[in-house]
Amino acid sequence: MTTLTAPFALPSFLSAPAKPSFDLSPRMRAVVMIAATTMTLLTVYALGRGFLGFAPDHPNIRHMAIAFHVSTVLPAIPLGGYLLLAPKGTKWHKILGKVWVALMLITATSAIFIKSGGGYSFIHLFIPMTFWASYKLIATARRGDMKGHKKEILSLYLGALMIPGIASMAIPGRLMNVWLFW
Repeated sequence: MTTLTAPFALPSFLSAPAKPSFDLSPRMRAVVMIAATTMTLLTVYALGRGFLGFAPDHPNIRHMAIAFHVSTVLPAIPLGGYLLLAPKGTKWHKILGKVWVALMLITATSAIFIKSGGGYSFIHLFIPMTFWASYKLIATARRGDMKGHKKEILSLYLGALMIPGIASMAIPGRLMNVWLFW
């Protein structure tokens, strides 16, 4: 007997949870959804303005480290939000989770080479936080500690991605601030 599936349904090995996993509370789901959606829309808007010539030219986009940093952090914003909201424990979640952690580590590494005014800014404090939370995120997942994994992923997503993202948009003169507001 053959069962019919929707034409765009994921294969069972991608959608079936490997084992019970955590889920976010309704309040935390709302926070993640609002943060991911807002930050994604703001960055797309800012980049659109910058690349289409509607925002002032900014010299920092010519710096390789900044261009690389922006190109790796941008996909991490919606992907991280998706991973926090989508079903957990699937093969798809694990694959995309590894991609997301790699993007976060590359983003943090590239930030080491970005200096404002000749030195580091307070935002650079999030570099070691990203490295440490990424390590803990992987370690807790491998141990099967889903409570710890949940804590680390939320701290990495909301703490090391959203807070510096908001700061980059709020601090006058920074690339995202100029492209977003000027």
